Order: sequence, then C-alpha cells, then structure tokens
Amino acid sequence: MKRGDIVTVALSGDLGKPRPAVVVQTDAMTVSQLKTVLICPITSFTSEPSMFRVPIEPTSTNGLLLQSEIMVDKISPASRSRVRDVIGAVDEVTMRRLERSMALTLGFAG
Repeated sequence: MKRGDIVTVALSGDLGKPRPAVVVQTDAMTVSQLKTVLICPITSFTSEPSMFRVPIEPTSTNGLLLQSEIMVDKISPASRSRVRDVIGAVDEVTMRRLERSMALTLGFAG
C-alpha cells in the first residue's frame, strides 16, 4: 500500500460502510511506524463543484465503477486492520488535483 493507491476501507461513524479511499500519507511512513494510514474517502454521490471534492472518473487503472468524488474534507486516519484490498491507483493528474485541494483544505496554500 502506497500513496495514491485506492483501497477499500470501512471507517467508523457515518462513513462506516466499506468504501474506496485514496491513501494520502507519505510512503516514508512504514507499517512498523504507525498502526493507522491517512486516507481520503471516495463517494459516488456527486455534488456541486467544490475545492473540497476532487472528481474522479472510473478507469481500469483506478478500479472504480462509477463517476465519483474524492472527499478531501474528510481526510481521516484509518486503522490498517480496516484497510482491505488495493483496487487501483489514481493517475498523476488526479493526484496533483488532490494535493492542491488538500493544501487549500489544510491551509497550506496561500
């Protein structure tokens, strides 16, 4: 599992159903260092364009079946025990959009 991979994960709370998510944590953090991994969940519910949601089209590379959005406003740690299979990976263009959106969301861009 590495940054940019799309995995299946069951989060706690209202996002508790298994869903795809993008790993956003740096690859420098190994399994032995942390019991959690930072992810952005993905939803197939699409909304109005927003800097907090990154659109992603289904492709054979990312493993998604429906047009979706990466929910940058819901960056979350997930227990590695709740992370299931890697189903694909985001492409370079989508990863750059995701990184810009995370920088804005977290206040790192000015």
